[in-house]
Amino acid sequence: MPDIRLFGIRHHGPGSARSLRAALEAYQPDLVLIEGPPDAEDLLPLAAHAAMAPPVALFVYRPDRPRDCAFFPFADFSPEWVAIRHALAAAVPVRLIDLPQAVQLADGFGAPEEAAPDGGEEPAEPPPPLDGDAGNAPVAEAGSGPGEAPAAATPEAIRRDPFGELAGAAGYPDGERWWDALVESRAGEDGDVFAAIAEAMGALREAADARPDDDFRERAREATMRAGIRRAAKEGFARVAVVCGAWHVPALARHDARGQAAADNAMLKGLPKVKVAAGWVPWSYERLALASGYRAGVLSPEWYDTLWHHEGRVAARWLARAAALLRAEDLDASPASVIEAARLAEALAGFRGRARPSLEDLDEAARATLCFADEAPMALIRRKLAIGERLGATPPEAPSTPVEADFAAQCKRLRLKPGGDAGELVLDLRKETDLARSHFLNRLALIGIPWGVRREARGRGTFKEGWFLSWQPDWVVELVAASVDGGTVAEAAAGRVRAKARGAGSVAQLAGLIGTLLDADLADAGAEVIRAVDDRAAVSADVFDLMDAMPPLAELARYGSVRSSDTAPVLAVLRGLMPRVAAGLVAACQSLDDDAAAAATRRVVGVSSAVALLEDAALKAPWTEALRTLADQEHVHGRLVGRAVRLLFDDGAIPVEEAGGRLRRALSPAAGAPAGAAWIEGFLESSGTALLHGQGLLAVVDEWLGGLEEGVFVELLPLVRRTFATIAAGERRMIGEALRRPGGPAAIDAPPGHVFDAARAAKVMPILELLFGPAPRTVPAATEDAP
Repeated sequence: MPDIRLFGIRHHGPGSARSLRAALEAYQPDLVLIEGPPDAEDLLPLAAHAAMAPPVALFVYRPDRPRDCAFFPFADFSPEWVAIRHALAAAVPVRLIDLPQAVQLADGFGAPEEAAPDGGEEPAEPPPPLDGDAGNAPVAEAGSGPGEAPAAATPEAIRRDPFGELAGAAGYPDGERWWDALVESRAGEDGDVFAAIAEAMGALREAADARPDDDFRERAREATMRAGIRRAAKEGFARVAVVCGAWHVPALARHDARGQAAADNAMLKGLPKVKVAAGWVPWSYERLALASGYRAGVLSPEWYDTLWHHEGRVAARWLARAAALLRAEDLDASPASVIEAARLAEALAGFRGRARPSLEDLDEAARATLCFADEAPMALIRRKLAIGERLGATPPEAPSTPVEADFAAQCKRLRLKPGGDAGELVLDLRKETDLARSHFLNRLALIGIPWGVRREARGRGTFKEGWFLSWQPDWVVELVAASVDGGTVAEAAAGRVRAKARGAGSVAQLAGLIGTLLDADLADAGAEVIRAVDDRAAVSADVFDLMDAMPPLAELARYGSVRSSDTAPVLAVLRGLMPRVAAGLVAACQSLDDDAAAAATRRVVGVSSAVALLEDAALKAPWTEALRTLADQEHVHGRLVGRAVRLLFDDGAIPVEEAGGRLRRALSPAAGAPAGAAWIEGFLESSGTALLHGQGLLAVVDEWLGGLEEGVFVELLPLVRRTFATIAAGERRMIGEALRRPGGPAAIDAPPGHVFDAARAAKVMPILELLFGPAPRTVPAATEDAP
């Protein structure tokens, strides 16, 4: 009979890992079986590669739907990782014996609510990191969270949080802290911890199994693991070590019970399967933390890393790193304070009956002696030394998709490191490397990887571009999914944009895609989208949609040269849109209510700004004519007509006399006070310079307001105040001063000589001479009689 030993562990627990390492070294098994996905078993030898640096994760996915996937993370202190490395070092076989992901990711597996294990069905947003045993970790289960009261001792509560009941009985707020205090932070290796865990789990499962177990997925997983144990026994292995989550130990111990094999085979018969692929991917402590949503995560991965690597001097090591962090932020943290903090942590541990300080003891000691009860520096310490920002690495030999390989090559070429510390990056688009970085980051954003987020760059010049970089390891899902659209990042990004173009519902949406393509330097796809804009615009009857498309296209045509992009096709699109917009503008502006008129006004202003930006005669002539036609309309909303007149006036297309005449007619009693107020709003909105510099315009407005009847004035006052509120404070002040000046608003239009004050001007002359030098002397003109 083979000697089969079950080692019930806690996922990502250094105490479990240390006990398991000692047990395996003493037991010397000739086969190691580990709870994990058999689909990735062929990748296990890479765990011994010199370039493999945890945290890392096995990644299993459906090639046809890459977002249907599961991650299986490992850290240095994960017991499963210790078991894998032990087996590889001892040259003994190692197998993964959990229910294959080929079954768990298949359509129709399990009950309807369980068909997508751990959120495997493709959602609208990228899924959170999944864990192959997320629902079975002995602690950190979905249920009572840290600091909450434990759930009632019911079978459902025990299955949801097995150690929560034990923690509650021992006076701990949750199973995570109970396990940490009694297992992870304990000193020494005395006693058979695995026997104690098995006994505790047996009692808990006996209580939990008092009701029929209707969790098909869990029963299928345990049946598969029992089958793996029986297969190992039949193959003649003498010493078999089985490493699994502690919760499964009582179930797996029944592997040789009478009738168990037949029952397991019946359960597993006929399960659906699907083709899957697997690979190694870098992971991070941030994603390993419970706070990330990973249900088998731990509260403090970086602390567990310290426990694993520096068992003998944990307190001194942790506090020294905390002091170094504070000093890096220019905060006081003297060696004397570190010594005092270490003494305080040791004392707190002694008061609480612990052999050595726990993270709780160190946290309180650091807050008291290093941070002086200030939570701000403590937040930094917790983020860096409790959760951590460590990112793993995988060897180049690890299997990858073509897009992943291209991504790695581009990062190396552009000297961008995924997983590096988050921070600002300012690019100079005049430099070839920086321009290529900009293209690359924009391409990644198109395939759903916002590694860089655009920020306003400091400094002058349109050639500066600011980014904030922050990498998330689970974006590997998007890299794999992008392989459906192309073999490189550029091809995948172009494919995504083409798909968006096919689904775009408006010309404006298509125009927005052109901008993203130019930013990403995807010329071929850009040409296709430009043709789509032309085709859609030719049949579109929505003038406002065409107008919405013009401002972003104008910016591209004006500033695209900074990226060395060919903007001639964009300008051609604009020249094709303008005749359609100009011809349909008046008809589109008929019969609009106040809200619709406000939206239409913004569009008119946007198109005018686009035309002014480009200074293209082919655009300006038809647009100016369209504005003239709009300004002549009597049955169009006054706000639109007023804005059209203002745009023509600012552009010099109409003289001040004509603008004044149109203003008088709009404010005449025959037009009606509400219509006049709307006209004034359109004419003056956001700028009062026309009143300051237009001869007689301020007097016309003043006369109109002064001639309103009291009731009409009160009715229109909110509208007029809203209009003047959009004018800059300095301009409002100048308008007020003009109205208070003797002679009223007419004085503002007086000839310059009448308002020039020579005495006041002389006061600034000394300052001007300091800035520009002495004024030149006036030399009399030479005459014919001069010698």
